[in-house]
Amino acid sequence: MSLNYVSAQEAAALVKNNDNVGFSGFTHAGCPKVVPVEIAKRAEEEHAKGNPFKIGVFTGASTGDAIDGALSRAKAIKFRTPYQTNKDLRNAINSGEVAYYDLHLSQLAQEIRYGFLGNVDVAVVEACEVTENGQIVPTTGVGILPTICRMAKIVIVELNKSVPQKLRGLHDMYELMDPPKRREIPIYEVQNRIGLEYVKVNPNKIYVVETEKDGDGSPFAPVDEITAKIGENVADFFVEEIKAGRIPRTFLPVQSGVGNIANAVLSAMGNNDGIPRFEVYTEVIQDAVIEMMEEGNISFASGCSLTVSNDVLHQFYNDLDYFKKKLVLRPSEISNNPGVIRRMGVLALNTAIEVDIFGNVNSTHVNGTRMMNGIGGSGDFTRNAYLSIFLTPSVAKDGNISCIVPKATHEDHSEHSVKIIVTEYGVADLRGKDPRSRAVEIIEKCAHPDYRPLLHEYLNLGVKGHIPQSLDSCFAFHKALLETGSMKNATFSK
Repeated sequence: MSLNYVSAQEAAALVKNNDNVGFSGFTHAGCPKVVPVEIAKRAEEEHAKGNPFKIGVFTGASTGDAIDGALSRAKAIKFRTPYQTNKDLRNAINSGEVAYYDLHLSQLAQEIRYGFLGNVDVAVVEACEVTENGQIVPTTGVGILPTICRMAKIVIVELNKSVPQKLRGLHDMYELMDPPKRREIPIYEVQNRIGLEYVKVNPNKIYVVETEKDGDGSPFAPVDEITAKIGENVADFFVEEIKAGRIPRTFLPVQSGVGNIANAVLSAMGNNDGIPRFEVYTEVIQDAVIEMMEEGNISFASGCSLTVSNDVLHQFYNDLDYFKKKLVLRPSEISNNPGVIRRMGVLALNTAIEVDIFGNVNSTHVNGTRMMNGIGGSGDFTRNAYLSIFLTPSVAKDGNISCIVPKATHEDHSEHSVKIIVTEYGVADLRGKDPRSRAVEIIEKCAHPDYRPLLHEYLNLGVKGHIPQSLDSCFAFHKALLETGSMKNATFSK
């Protein structure tokens, strides 16, 4: 049996108005790059004729511009989950044009299988190899690929010739059984493999589109003075925890979020002689991880995607035999699985938009109303980590915004899950502390000096109760920002 080869335009014609479409990838890594653009063109053509054309979009996490950007600009998205980082899509979400369902990344594949989100009509996935008997080998990002390939009526495979077929063997493809037949995930060490190196589907439903297109792997912003200091504070904290016996001397697996702060923290850990060689159990593997593998600071990494700059990606391809012994890519419901995270004692490092003085973290909404990106995998790791650590600069917008506030305008991670806060000024250890003690710790260790007097003034308003939160004044910082352009002008009701 031979596979059905079609053009990107012919593949896009298989997608109908109101279909739910699942895309492979996790960040820009592993995302299809040509078929989504053709779907967007089709939407524009149908709209020009006066016909409706919108699709529901399931992805592993955020995507490249070819998916979220092209489709949102074409007004082709009716529904989107679970995470995004695209400016055009963000604007469509905040204007109410796109219905957005923010969701923990580990849950999406199973919620699709449970039937909570409707059918998967079409799967569009990127692969470096597809065989005539239906074996699909992903590229550098997995996400929800196994579930959408199995459940979709049609599977469109973008066979990307710019990705070497030697990538086969990098992946560990494993899909959970649904309750009541679910069993434990037999991963007990980071390097354990439990599945196949490909996804197997019925070849009769596969349509292949050949491509040769590079990814969107632009480099992260360089480490600056503030991110470097945050990284040093985290590394020094870990060294003290080892000395105190609260972290084993052999260390524990590390998870880090996406972006320049995460890269800065990993680099600082690698440069600190007090931190031993360690493993990574995370969702997104970034430039710093690859560099630290080569330097011998990281022994093995498990993730869901290889989200690196194009230069580092080509370096990775050139030394595949080396990296395939040190790295594995899994579906998001495995890379982000709460049970595995808790079993292995993962040290979780994630970033915050704002943190309130009682330890609640806002990761998603600006001023509590405008979606930024989404919760992503931060909740999967935070609630289940050996230590949950949140990182943020103390201020933003030239000091007019304090990232430490009286009350977070949206709570993604509650005080019950957040253990450590780190800014460029220091480390607030919240373990075992009551609300007022947490507040003093965060103000003194993490807040910018310009805001400490205001935060102490708020804390000492005389409100009675276990948490001294003033309902009249808790959003005074945000109100001052909206009215005057700076949180420094906040005043409190007495």
